[in-house]
Amino acid sequence: MKARVKWVEDRTFVGETGSGHKVVFGTVSGTDGSKPKPGPSPMELVLIGTGGCSAYDVVHILEKGREAVEDCVVEMDSDRAETEPKVFTRIHMHFIVKGRGLSEAKVARAIDLSIEKYCSASAMLAKTATITHDFEVIDTGAPAAA
Repeated sequence: MKARVKWVEDRTFVGETGSGHKVVFGTVSGTDGSKPKPGPSPMELVLIGTGGCSAYDVVHILEKGREAVEDCVVEMDSDRAETEPKVFTRIHMHFIVKGRGLSEAKVARAIDLSIEKYCSASAMLAKTATITHDFEVIDTGAPAAA
């Protein structure tokens, strides 16, 4: 896997993946914060990447198990150390999985497998952070209330 990061100006950078995708990132420019953020910070990208890694796994595992998954959202909350290098110390992942007649047991198993075995991002972050998770299943096939 390859990537490239180019400094644009102030604290703005453009990252380009080996597959050609680009993302603008950085932090507030200037000591007074007068310029808006150009995009997510590098650590926000790490957190988003972890959520994406796990959501990908969950959807893939459920589809392989022939579950009728229609949507998967991961809401994340985290804490970082107060001193440098300010690593993540706590990450909580809340999964919202939607589909028709989904088995809660299979959703729980897919999430556990992702976080404990398949998601390389969460495996790396688990070296410094306590990672917890919970989930909710929304049945899209249920009849609407009258």
